Amino acid sequence: MFMQMCEEKYLRFPEGKCKAVTFSYDDGVKADARLLEILNKYGLKGTFNLNSLLFGCEWRHNRMSEEQTYELFKGQPHEIALHGARHVFLDKIPLPEAVNEIVQNRLYLENKFGRIVRGMAYAYNAYTEEIIKVLPALGVVYARTTDDTHAFTLPSDFLKWRPTVHHRSPEFTELAKQFLSSNPENQLKHRESLLFYLWGHSYEFDDDGNWNVIEDFAKAVSADDGVWRATNMEIYEYVTAYRSLSFSLDGEKVYNPSALTVWLELRGKTYKIEPAQTLQFDK
Repeated sequence: MFMQMCEEKYLRFPEGKCKAVTFSYDDGVKADARLLEILNKYGLKGTFNLNSLLFGCEWRHNRMSEEQTYELFKGQPHEIALHGARHVFLDKIPLPEAVNEIVQNRLYLENKFGRIVRGMAYAYNAYTEEIIKVLPALGVVYARTTDDTHAFTLPSDFLKWRPTVHHRSPEFTELAKQFLSSNPENQLKHRESLLFYLWGHSYEFDDDGNWNVIEDFAKAVSADDGVWRATNMEIYEYVTAYRSLSFSLDGEKVYNPSALTVWLELRGKTYKIEPAQTLQFDK
C-alpha cells in the first residue's frame, strides 16, 4: 500500500461502520402508514417531510388528516421535517412569502409534535440562492433537493443535499446492488464511507402496485450489519461533528469539540473519539 494511502483519514459511521442508509418521503399521505410498518419491521429509519396546511386533501394523493398524521408519527423514531406550509414553488413567490411558508410550517410541526424541527425538503425541488442564504436564520440546517447523484457520496453543501436516487428510477436496482456489495474497508484507494439516500412518495407504491420494491430493499439492507440506519438529521449531525474535528499540524493527534462520539480510520485502524477528547494516533 502506498504511504499516502496509509496516511489518509476516513470518516467512519457509528461503531466504525463504512456504510449508512437513510430514507426521505414527502407529503404526509395515507400510504406513509404502510411505509412506516416496513421501516419499523426491518429496523430502518426515515425522514417524513410534511406540509401543515393541506391536511385531509384526499384529491392530492390521499393526504392524511391532521389527527391521522399526528397519530401515525407521534412517538416514532423517525424524523419529521419541513416541506412548506402549502407545498408551493418557493422560487415563484416573493422571498418574504417564502420565508413565511417555512416559518409557519416549522412553528406548526414543532408545536404539534413537541420536537425541534430543523430539516427540510424543497417542494417541487424549487428554491433560489436567496432562499438558501436565509435558511440558517430560520433554523434550517439541511434541505433536500431532488437532483439525484446516482452515487453514495456525502454532501458538500447540506442546504443543497442531493439524494442518491428515487425509488422509481431505472437506476435504483443496480445502485442498490452496488451499495450492498461494496466494502470500502477492503479497497486500496477508494476507502471513503458510503451513504445510500433513497427518496420518493409512498403513494407511488400504491399507484405502481410495487410495494415489494421497497420491502425487498429494506430487507436486504437490514441483513447487512455493516450499514448504519439513520434519519436525515442523524446523518447531518454526525457528519457535521466529524467535520468539526481538529487535527494537530503533524496529523498525529485529534480533538473532538462536538457533543457526539465520532469514528475515523487511519492506517487501517478505526479510532473512537469521545466528546471533548484529544486522542493520539498509533504510529
